[in-house]
Amino acid sequence: MMVDISHVSDQAFYDVMAISKAPVIASHSSLRHFTPGWERNMDDKMIQALRKNGGVIQINFGSAFITEAANQYGTKRKAALASYKKAVPKATAEQLEAFKAQYKQDNPYPFATLDQVLDHYDRAIKLIGVDYVGVGSDYDGVGDSLPTGLKDVSSYPNLVQGLLNRGYSEQDIKKILGENLLRVWTEVETYAANN
Repeated sequence: MMVDISHVSDQAFYDVMAISKAPVIASHSSLRHFTPGWERNMDDKMIQALRKNGGVIQINFGSAFITEAANQYGTKRKAALASYKKAVPKATAEQLEAFKAQYKQDNPYPFATLDQVLDHYDRAIKLIGVDYVGVGSDYDGVGDSLPTGLKDVSSYPNLVQGLLNRGYSEQDIKKILGENLLRVWTEVETYAANN
């Protein structure tokens, strides 16, 4: 069994690091450096512990995982709605829907960009090396929050070209696109077969 730490608390992460005898993965987590305080992403110390474990962090493409502006959008929208409800306590359902629509028009969702996704790759690779970073797009889980230039799997060539443009070799990119995950998978199977 491959252990995935993408949906655990920080304490649970460190508990896993303390007891795991095989590498683990963060199947769809990005870097907390870009979204301060958000536990769904990993901080630098956690990423370095994952590398020591031999695991892989797989970068999530959801805009809320990539930029603080997108990460805070929902909180700001909810606060604006709460303020409206306080100012208009007898607002009808239609008025509330109209407010939400107007808010969305006045404050469009701040989609992340391909370059901002690539910034996560750069930072992770600088911290722990190319052998411990992968793709964790989360296309099935982040709804319509995907970055411009990475809206679906057909846009993977944009990711590859972006990595090439930033100086990564074809071998580096093969590792990122799947070889690193396959390495962990093999190591987990080997551990299971021998224990």
